[in-house]
Formats: sequence, structure tokens, C-alpha cells
Amino acid sequence: MSDIARLAGVSTATVSRALSGSRLVNEGTRARIAELARSLNYTINVGAQSLRLGQNHTVSVIVPFDPVTREHLTDPFFLGLIGSIADALTENGFEMLLSRVDADHLDQAALPFDTGRAVGVVMVGQWHHHDQLNAMALRGIPFVVWGAQLPRQLYATVGSDNLGGGRQATEFLLRQGARRIAFLGDPELPEIGLRHAGYLAAHEALGVAPDRTLTRKVPFVQEAIEREVQALAQRAKPIDAIFASSDLTAMTAVNTLRRLGKEVPRDIAVVGYDDIPLAAYFHPALTTVRQPMPAAGQMIVQALKAQLAGEAPQAHLLPTELVLRESAGARA
Repeated sequence: MSDIARLAGVSTATVSRALSGSRLVNEGTRARIAELARSLNYTINVGAQSLRLGQNHTVSVIVPFDPVTREHLTDPFFLGLIGSIADALTENGFEMLLSRVDADHLDQAALPFDTGRAVGVVMVGQWHHHDQLNAMALRGIPFVVWGAQLPRQLYATVGSDNLGGGRQATEFLLRQGARRIAFLGDPELPEIGLRHAGYLAAHEALGVAPDRTLTRKVPFVQEAIEREVQALAQRAKPIDAIFASSDLTAMTAVNTLRRLGKEVPRDIAVVGYDDIPLAAYFHPALTTVRQPMPAAGQMIVQALKAQLAGEAPQAHLLPTELVLRESAGARA
């Protein structure tokens, strides 16, 4: 900027005003400064300008990671959700800052806001520390969590109807004649816990007693899923269906069953959760519960904007849909 000012014979303040389009600088001077800026390949540092002017349009999007399993950002569901959030932020004039925090220290998600790098925070998942998120809300930090609505919740959430989705999936399997349905996932995680509650509610609604030994607390780790599926398939009284808490878990289960000589769905039906794009092209095509990704990003950003406008945090529930395909005996 000082180089442009020297060449134009004006002050750096005049250059700053001209490049920001201020009418305090006459049109001829603005045009001359703009031409000099182009010739010198000068660009405005938007971040520095925002800090100087007290304007910030950056939202921090944070994906917690389990320090043990270290689930990757390449997970198709996370990528789809992050893409949906990014689209909605762009449409609403925001920029996105993407980062990760240890799932045991969710309160670290407040740092981008505390340091002035972001005007608000979006977090993908609650994990096990509901109390840390409540503490952030008490501090008045504007943030939205993609996750489940929990008791005594003080912060905003946007999530799909995990309870209804779990019930839909399990009721379909029961009506297809399955009676020994395994559940794969960690019910201690809020969203997975609601899917499991839906699994149990479907059994109760149809008068079928669930076998509690068929609920397998398994992380999103390939080797752990493979071990559980192998153990389930080799039971003296084998299972006839699997309800997996994610599509990747379901796909890992199908591949493991295939290696064990089991045919899906003839021997064991499989239903997943998420409806990632790959689900329709998997073999066999995966029956799954669809989460509304495009609507999710829009709702998350609107919930954050509401807080920035001074409104109290709210919980928002989005509908789910059972998508029937070959892995559970249906035709696409």
C-alpha cells in the first residue's frame, strides 16, 4: 500500500479509502490507484481488513476426533455434511474455517471465537461431553451442534430423527420376518443411542422380545466391526439381520459376511444409516436410513444466524426416510 501511495503521490490512508471504494476519494484518483494496484498485483488482505474494521464473516466448522480411533475427515458422511454446511455458509455471505479438536476436549472448540478468528462455531457431533457444550453455551458463545437433542440442553442442535430412523429400519426388518436382528454401534454416543432406542422401540411395538446380546457396542473401526460380525455369524443360533448405525459399518458388515460365505440378503439382511452416495452403487445396493444433508447445512446456518441476531439457542429436528434397496431384500 505504501508503494502505491508513493507512486500515486497520495497518502496511504487515501489508497486505503480508494481501494475500499470510498466516495471520499474523487473518481479520477480512485481509477489511478486501482490501475497501480493491478499493475503491482496488489490484493486486499480480507482477514486483516476484517480485524481492523471490527467485521468478521468467518464461521469455524469443527469436526471432533476420537483420540483412539482417529476417524478421518475422508469419511463420506462427514464430507457430505461439511459440503452442505459450506454451501449454506457461502450462500449466506460467510467464510468457513475448518479444523478438528480432541473429542475429549470439546470446549477447545471455543478458541476460534475467543481469539476473534470466527464469529461463531459449528460442531459436527457431541460425542461424550454434553457438559462441556453446556458450559460453552453459558459463556454466551454462538454455536450450533450437529447432533441429538439431550436433556437439560442449553445449546442449539440440528439433527435428524435418529429415534424414528432406528425404528423405521428395525420395523422393516421385523416385518420382513427377521427375528434375530443385531445392532452395530456405540449406544453411548447420543445419536447412536437414539438409533438404538428406535431399534428397541420397534421390537416392543411389534411384540418381539429383543435379544440384548445382539446389541454390539462397536466403534467406527473396520477391524472391530469385522470381529463383531464374524462372532455374530458364527453363533450357535445365527442372526438373520443386521441394523448398522452407519453406512460404512453396514458395508464393512456385508463384505465380512461375504468372506464368511454368507449371502446378503438371502442369509442375513443388512440395513445401514446415512444414505451416503456410495450406498446406491454398493453391491448389493444398500437399504439405509437417509439423513437430509442439503437441508442440514441450511438449518445449521440459519440456527447460527438466529443466535448472532440475539435469539436463544433452539433444537431443530429433521425428518429421516428409509430407502429400500437390495441388501434387505427390496428392489431399488
